[in-house]
Amino acid sequence: MAISWIGARTMTQKEIHHAIRILRRQMPKWRTPVVGVVAESSQDPFQILISCILSLRTQDATTEQASRRLFALADTPTGMSKLSTKKIEKAIFPVGFYRTKARNIREISRVLIKDYSGRVPDEIDELLKLKGVGRKTANLVVTLGYCKPGICVDTHVHRISNRWGYVRTRNPKETEVALRTKLPRQYWMEYNDLLVTFGQNVCRPISPICSQCPVERYCNRVGVTSHR
Repeated sequence: MAISWIGARTMTQKEIHHAIRILRRQMPKWRTPVVGVVAESSQDPFQILISCILSLRTQDATTEQASRRLFALADTPTGMSKLSTKKIEKAIFPVGFYRTKARNIREISRVLIKDYSGRVPDEIDELLKLKGVGRKTANLVVTLGYCKPGICVDTHVHRISNRWGYVRTRNPKETEVALRTKLPRQYWMEYNDLLVTFGQNVCRPISPICSQCPVERYCNRVGVTSHR
């Protein structure tokens, strides 16, 4: 995200407290991201892991349908490893990069059985060893699947944290590092869910709906060139 910070004000810690509390109250009005839906229905780390993988570069509605079709066939590493790659492909189509994801899902299932006794790791460094798993997915599995502190940073979290003026970073990895230093630990586990939902419904990448924003008073609109 190439933005200018010249003259931009920094969002205070007091303001982040207020913003998060307001977003909590607003959440029921908005559609929950698909991975959150999976976590609400089943806190199974394996299902959360697979749903995260399916969600990458894919719209939520498509991911939700694909997850349901796939989990109807198999919802454990053992069951998934017994499916052919072609069968997984057919179940998850048309998610983005479905062929690559099908291969990765089958390989991940095999590795979980071989190296982890069929259990999804609860440590980020171990999760990152799995094929196709990045920091965003690893953090989501740790927080949603194991209720352990972690900060998942995707494009929404990166964009909004900078747009608010809470951090000044160039990419999601830098944002995660900055938030681990600055964001109060009590908000780590919910931060992604709140900001992704907020970003999908109001604080959109292009022309955010500032007229309907419940935390507009705290936002510095860094990098915003047009809004509604």
